[in-house]
This record gives sequence, structure tokens and C-alpha cells, in this order.
Amino acid sequence: MTEVPPKKRHACVIVLGDIGRSPRMQYHAQSLLEDNYHVDVIGYLETRPLETLTQHPCCKIQELTPVPVTNLTPKLRLLFKAFWQTLSLLIALISIRRPSFLLVQNPPGIPTLIVCYLYCTLTRTKFVIDWHNYTYTVLALGMSGGENSFLIRLVRRLERYFGSKAHTHFCVTRAMKDDLQENWKIGPVTVLYDRAPTQFHPIDLVQKHELFLKLANDYPQFQSKDSSQSDVLEATSITQKLTNGTVQYKPQRPAILVSSTSWTPDEDFGILLKALQAYEETAVAEPLVYPQLLCIITGKGPQKEHYAEEIARLKWQMVSVITPWLEIEDYPSVLASADLGVCLHWSTSGLDLPMKVVDMFGSGLPVCAYDFKCLNELVKHGENGFVFGDHIQLAEQLRIWFEHFPKNPSILETRTGFQRSLQQFQELRWRESWSHTVAPILEAFL
Repeated sequence: MTEVPPKKRHACVIVLGDIGRSPRMQYHAQSLLEDNYHVDVIGYLETRPLETLTQHPCCKIQELTPVPVTNLTPKLRLLFKAFWQTLSLLIALISIRRPSFLLVQNPPGIPTLIVCYLYCTLTRTKFVIDWHNYTYTVLALGMSGGENSFLIRLVRRLERYFGSKAHTHFCVTRAMKDDLQENWKIGPVTVLYDRAPTQFHPIDLVQKHELFLKLANDYPQFQSKDSSQSDVLEATSITQKLTNGTVQYKPQRPAILVSSTSWTPDEDFGILLKALQAYEETAVAEPLVYPQLLCIITGKGPQKEHYAEEIARLKWQMVSVITPWLEIEDYPSVLASADLGVCLHWSTSGLDLPMKVVDMFGSGLPVCAYDFKCLNELVKHGENGFVFGDHIQLAEQLRIWFEHFPKNPSILETRTGFQRSLQQFQELRWRESWSHTVAPILEAFL
């Protein structure tokens, strides 16, 4: 009896952006590899991708050539960028093994959706879109006339038309699924909520101490200012290791606030700065009630230099801010070592959710998150975190959370309740969610 040859398991994951800063698409690729697919990942290499992708023998990363810098007018620059990306994406697609399906991130949808649709039509490859947001709402942020401008209306038509050509769709929220099906007439759509992979988890005090020692090499805010004590082997500004090997928090330690931002217009960093200014004034007036606050603001983006200059001009006594770009392996540890997270993300469409909150929840870190249309699909005020609408509300939440830190009985009780909710959230990780939701749909394309 002749054996049926095994089906070829080739897949292509496309990110018309920096692969290293596209965690959801990297997790897709990682899951495909774990399901014994050969995977080509197409995108830009501005930031180091996950090691599981760069070192895996069945994964090939096809680097796109960055768009050259030009002195064209803004509209001509957009046209040139679209032409360049179309050409480079076509060259990359032609150079790979023909996959069973393309799994494409949107946005950016132009020219990605057009190029991928044409490729799939010509090669009889299945076309799959993972909707993170809408291209036209993102572009409208920096465009005069906003969503009513001719260019944005054209982008919306193209996004809707070529988006409808995909064989199946995934998206990040229930609200986006409803919008795609009801208003865009696109389907079938499956909701795949972002879930934290296993590297985002709570850590013990010894691991926190080791992280703080490492950060102290580059940031004096983590260095111990105490004179040496006979029973202390090593110390940071937050923790100390005794000669008997015991690691403990310092009695008067600063609190750690962490926020991850892309430094883009869809995250108003000014809200956090104003809230920190209010906290500074309160803490200076009542130093026995409120601790010093060490803020770790991570991420890369176009507005980082502007805000770094603004932060450098501030002469705060009780609040200090550092803006490191953390290595992939350090970021989860920083989240797990913090006392509170802040998310400034607001959605241009009102239909996507911030993955940074997912990472914080996976690490056991409660958050204060900026409120928008569908945030309640992730953050539930008073159950696993807080939501705020402006800097006044955020400043009040910081004041309440850090009052008589770290021994305020009412806050300890609230935090215990948050931890129960976060532990439930941590029970379902990305891999299990992906295997249940995505794998059966993609298997049908083989």
C-alpha cells in the first residue's frame, strides 16, 4: 500500500514594519514553528527579533530594504514609500518557497494588502489577515483634513476592498470583529485576544535584586546611597543582600512605576508627565506619606527625543525618570519588578487593545490604563487595575496607590484582589490560546 506523502507545511508571516517591535506576529511565527511549519518572516530588522526565530533552523527572516530618506514633499514622500515597499515586498515574496498561506499584519495595509492579494491570486496561496487596527485611522492622525481628506478616503476604500479578499481573518477584540462584519462586510472573522507568552511571569525577590544590580551599572537611580553596613553583602537603592544570603527590600525604598510607550501620537505622554508633576508636588509636601517614585519608561519612537529633553529640564526631588531601551530578556523582569504599570495607549479606531497591558498582566503587574471604547474587554476598573481619562484622574490614582507605601492596609487588600484576577488571566497563555483558536483554521489550508 502506497503511503500518502505528508502535506507540506510552509507558511509566511508578513510585517511591513520592524519585526522586533511586532510581538504578536513574532508569536504567530513562533507558534507555527512549534507546530512543525517551515516559516518565512518578511519585514524590517531595526530591532533584534526573538531568538527562537533567529536561531530556528526552519525559520528564515527575509529582511526588507529600508525606504531611502528623500527631500520630497509629504505627499510625494508617501507615494515614493508605497512604490518602494511594493517593489521590495514583491522581491521578497518571489524569493521564498511558495507557502500554503500568507499571514499578514494590518496595519499597515497599503501597499501590503494589495501586494499580498495579487501574490496569493497568482500563486493560489491562501490569504490570511490579522487585524490589529485600521490603516486609514492611523494615517489620519498626521494628515490635514483627517479622515475626510481625499487620500485617507482612498486608503480606506483600498483597505476595505483588498481586506475583503482574504480567505479568513483574525482580529484583536470582539468590538473589531463586529465592526469588520457589520460595517465592512468582511468575514469570516475570529477573535484572537493577545495573551502573554510564558516569559512574562511573576519573579521572586532574589531575581528582582539581580535585575536591580544589573540596572545599577547604567543608571545611578538604582545604586545604593547608604554607607556600607557590616551585615550587608551588596545593595541597590531598593533591595539588599545580607551576608547570610537573605535578600530583602530596604525599609524606605522608592516605588517603581513602569510604562512602555511607542512614543507616537496615539500615546499622549504628556498625560503621564502632568500626573507625575502633581505627584511630585504632593510628595514634596508630605514626604513621610509618599515615597520617592522611580519611573522606568521603555520603548522607541519618533517623539522620544522631544520628551527626553523635556524630562531633562525638570528639577524634581521625589520623582526620577529613566528611559532605557531594554533587551528582550530584561523587559519581562522589569515589569515583574515594578509596583504599578501605566498604559497611555488610546486606539485610533477605538477597536484595538494594548499588548503592553497584556504583558503587564502576565507579569502580575496591576495597571492604570487610559480609557477608550473597548478597553473593558481587557482592563476592568477596580478588578484588575484602574482606568483614567486625563492626567487629573491618573494623578489621583498614583496618590492613592502609593500613599503610606508599601504598608497601606487598604492598598494591600486591593492589590491582593487584583492578584487573584491576574492569576486567572495568567492561566491562559498565548500558546494555548493560539493552538485552540488559530491552528485548526490554518490547518484547513494545507
